[in-house]
Amino acid sequence: MIRNIILDFDGTLGDTTAVIIRTIQATIVELGLPARTDNECAAVIGLRLVETPPVLFPECNVDVDLYAATYRRLFHIFNTEDAVTLYPNVMETLEELKKRGIVLTIASSRSRSSLVEYVERLGLSSLISLVVGADDVCNGKPDPEAVIMTLGKFGFIPEEAIVVGDTEYDIRMGINAGTKTCAVTYGNGTRESLAEADWLIDDFSSLLSLTD
Repeated sequence: MIRNIILDFDGTLGDTTAVIIRTIQATIVELGLPARTDNECAAVIGLRLVETPPVLFPECNVDVDLYAATYRRLFHIFNTEDAVTLYPNVMETLEELKKRGIVLTIASSRSRSSLVEYVERLGLSSLISLVVGADDVCNGKPDPEAVIMTLGKFGFIPEEAIVVGDTEYDIRMGINAGTKTCAVTYGNGTRESLAEADWLIDDFSSLLSLTD
């Protein structure tokens, strides 16, 4: 019986891809880093900021703290009120899952302050019981720390939870924690990279059939 759904935010609940890619590209220009395509930038969504440079620029010795600080400053500029929206059927599905008594939580590589801001801005506060951001854990995805922390908070066991995300980092996090996993195909990951998930869904509302 599923009692807890642990949700990624970027690319799963909120359509942040455009503003993230814009910010990464602006960061690259400001720091004089090698050019990367939008697809290459999208592929690192899901990592914590300090973990991004070694993956995106393996040939460079990038100051990860400078990269993170520059990204955060530029993101604040680009993150306008209308820059991010929920994906189709997210709100209605979360409301129905909440009615069924399922505890809904978020585990994200985004900073806690940014994540809480989005939860409030997008009207999710009454639906989400716990938010775990990048600065709440020592180890980022795919390490299972955020999931283990969430399960412990509510006294759930891994078999009672589903981790839902759009990247391989989310799915590996769930696998490493021993939960079921569900990948959404409309976010930043490819079907090939999400193949390890227990379920692949093209629409967020399909989560309802997994908890009947």
